[in-house]
Amino acid sequence: MNEIDFLTVSALLLPVAFLSGWWLARSKKSNSNRELNSSINPEYFKGLNYVLNEQPDKAIEVFVRMLEVDSETVETHLALGNLFRRRGEVDRAIRIHQNLIARPNLSQEQKALALLELALDYMRSGLLDRAEGLFKQLVELDKYSLQACRHLLDIYQQEKDWENAIFFAKKLEASSNGTFDPLIAQFYCELAEDHITQKEDKEAREKLRKALNKDPACVRASILEGTLLKKDGKLKSALKAYKRVEKQDVEYLPEVIESVLECYQKLEQPKAALEFLQHSQEKHSGTDSMLLLTELIIEQQGEEEGINYIAQQLRDRPTVRGVDRLLKYSLRNIQGEDRSRLKTIKELTESLLENRPAYKCQQCGFKAKQLHWQCPSCKNWTTLKPTAGVKSE
Repeated sequence: MNEIDFLTVSALLLPVAFLSGWWLARSKKSNSNRELNSSINPEYFKGLNYVLNEQPDKAIEVFVRMLEVDSETVETHLALGNLFRRRGEVDRAIRIHQNLIARPNLSQEQKALALLELALDYMRSGLLDRAEGLFKQLVELDKYSLQACRHLLDIYQQEKDWENAIFFAKKLEASSNGTFDPLIAQFYCELAEDHITQKEDKEAREKLRKALNKDPACVRASILEGTLLKKDGKLKSALKAYKRVEKQDVEYLPEVIESVLECYQKLEQPKAALEFLQHSQEKHSGTDSMLLLTELIIEQQGEEEGINYIAQQLRDRPTVRGVDRLLKYSLRNIQGEDRSRLKTIKELTESLLENRPAYKCQQCGFKAKQLHWQCPSCKNWTTLKPTAGVKSE
């Protein structure tokens, strides 16, 4: 038997090994003085034969028929179903759990547990609507309701049903010691973005207000609020919203720096813009603020002053983006062979920057070129941050 055949048979024998242990234990318990071969139901060997011949569906039919459902065998059915689900054979797990639920002599507790397991089978197979119905039934029965609520919250996030997600997050918050406020704030932001897409700015602002009430540290709500206010021409209010980000989570400050400068430009306050960038650079040493400050110095004081400033900054704290920008300025005034050499280096820095992601998840390491408030990989919220070397060197 080759390695693949051996692994296949081993996998198929897992449920048999499980049932063997259960059946032998039960046989010993029920009649310890009788011979083992007279204790075992002949149907067991029939099921075993189906498994060995790689006919698991027929084997399940035999085992389910053989195991009369009573107070002693309910757990056996549940364990067998769980075994198949863990192995990825969800259809077989569903059949076992459905058969169990159909039995009339289950206690309320046993039926609730079987419903929970069947709902988990449906979730595993992607049948979210069926899983949702069973989890709701468990909530109504007040059986395994905490687990059911958690799974419903997961389902509604997958389906982007943010209203229901908020409802069950609040329900979980009331039933547990943990806080769901930051998560609920993200759901309100999702609703706000939907309203913005539909050009329903009033409703969007209301959702953002609720988001900030739930989580005053919600960066996303501040950015969205600032964007709405800037669009409406309420520039001073927009500045207040954008500047909150520095206190909420300074790692996201690069996301609003350009918007802040745009507001100052429209307000015709170049001095205030310069002071904001200087403050940001002195306090946080961000590459974004350094580059924008360089541009502002060039605009207000001339190119030579701007080049001197960025060169000094790079001596203290070299970054790829900073070197790339300095090369850009230098190429403007250099000709001949020196220009050719600098151009080659510039192409290398551009290549480095192009191939590096702008954001990285702090939980799972997922990398992206654009900001996702929920990580596409691990599904955690607000874990994607600007990466060092690109957005916040």
